[in-house]
Amino acid sequence: MTTVLLSAPYMLPYSERFRPVFDHYGITLVVADVNERLSEEEILRYAGTFDATICGDDRYTEAVIKQCLPRLKVISKWGTGIDSIDKVAANRLGVSVWNTPNAFTLPVSDTVLGYILAFARQLPWLDQEVKQGGWGKFASSSLSECTLGVIGVGNVGKAVIRRARAFGMRLLGNDIVPVAPDFIVEMGLQMTSLEMLLREADFISVNCDLNPTSYHLINEKSLSLVKPSAVLINTARGPVVDEQSLIHALQEKRLGGAALDVYEVEPLPADSPLRGFNNVLLASHNSNSSQAAWERVHWNTLRNLLLGLGLDASGLDAFIGKI
Repeated sequence: MTTVLLSAPYMLPYSERFRPVFDHYGITLVVADVNERLSEEEILRYAGTFDATICGDDRYTEAVIKQCLPRLKVISKWGTGIDSIDKVAANRLGVSVWNTPNAFTLPVSDTVLGYILAFARQLPWLDQEVKQGGWGKFASSSLSECTLGVIGVGNVGKAVIRRARAFGMRLLGNDIVPVAPDFIVEMGLQMTSLEMLLREADFISVNCDLNPTSYHLINEKSLSLVKPSAVLINTARGPVVDEQSLIHALQEKRLGGAALDVYEVEPLPADSPLRGFNNVLLASHNSNSSQAAWERVHWNTLRNLLLGLGLDASGLDAFIGKI
């Protein structure tokens, strides 16, 4: 009997819905007790008891994977990012890692544009003003007057740029990976250094992967370059931004505002100073929210699990659209 540990927070509420799939394949399901993600210590409580996992951003380090051997064979990540999984070590140890690339490009890029519009048009603050009995007139900007800098011109970064172009924004991009020349020309995109992007952008959108080159890419030094009116938007990964440096920049009014969907520690601690800024919009790692996208990822994560286990995934077709 194959045992699967389910710890993906977006799939946990639907564990009973998908139980017929696991029963069909003779899989015993263990539902983890998880708050956002499992730490190394929390995973180790289950070590040696499961053959595969459907996980979220759980900390599958080399040490954890070794402790889960010899049973563990498959890590099926719900979603795209696998920065919390040591894939190199997993493959070396005979554990396959699966994910769903390009899963949330559309909802995440929509979220970025929503934040840009909210700040440019001052919508949350106008709402507060009127609800509190005021009738003040706030200075706003048309997006056509603004420059957007996109750090990480991958799938999400490109989608952000396409949306911003429709509003007439000036577009700057930065990436360590070459971007296709036809996309650059079509979008009127100027690829530039990170320093120039930070100095000139009114909105800075972080859309890069988390890796050794991007960890704390936004830090005290980089924030010293930005306009005092600039707004930082992070819908990528929390550790790309050094939160203490961001807090200092906001406290010293060296930054006009921030919109954050991800954090260095999730959930965001109750005592985080970020909760106290009126010019900071916060969300609960929810920019991937899309019922259609979630549904696709549910089924693809199950398919990846079955393929990793060497099972015939075509049997899933009997369930899609019926449970």
